[in-house]
Amino acid sequence: MAEAILNGKGKPIFTAYSAGSHPSGAVRPEALKLIEMAHLPTEGLRSKNWEEFAKPGAPKMNFVFTVCDNAAQETCPVWPGQPMTAHWGVPDPAQAKGTPQQIERAFRDAYLLLERRISLFLSLPLASLDKLAIQKEINRIGVS
Repeated sequence: MAEAILNGKGKPIFTAYSAGSHPSGAVRPEALKLIEMAHLPTEGLRSKNWEEFAKPGAPKMNFVFTVCDNAAQETCPVWPGQPMTAHWGVPDPAQAKGTPQQIERAFRDAYLLLERRISLFLSLPLASLDKLAIQKEINRIGVS
């Protein structure tokens, strides 16, 4: 969902990629439904392993945000180019249990939190901030 939101709101300045340590192999229909409801494109979205972006020839990353709550305890790959990183923990909606409505709500809550944080990130005056100030701000976004 973060990939679609940032690509939708951040183009042409940013190109986003979303990946995980244990991809399921398919984009969840609940996520696709929310993306479509926001009138964001879904074509090209796929389940990806983050190691795809740590290999030679991968797109250059300027920022890497971990979003799943359990990602803070995982060992992340070394990102080429040393991008700025921050942890923006979001409860993983794919782990939600319950009725279809409860699962949809977990996806909606995650979507709204990601959308808010991405909007805050996009509102940062990146061109006028030094690297330390940017790092402070992206860390702060993760706890808001």
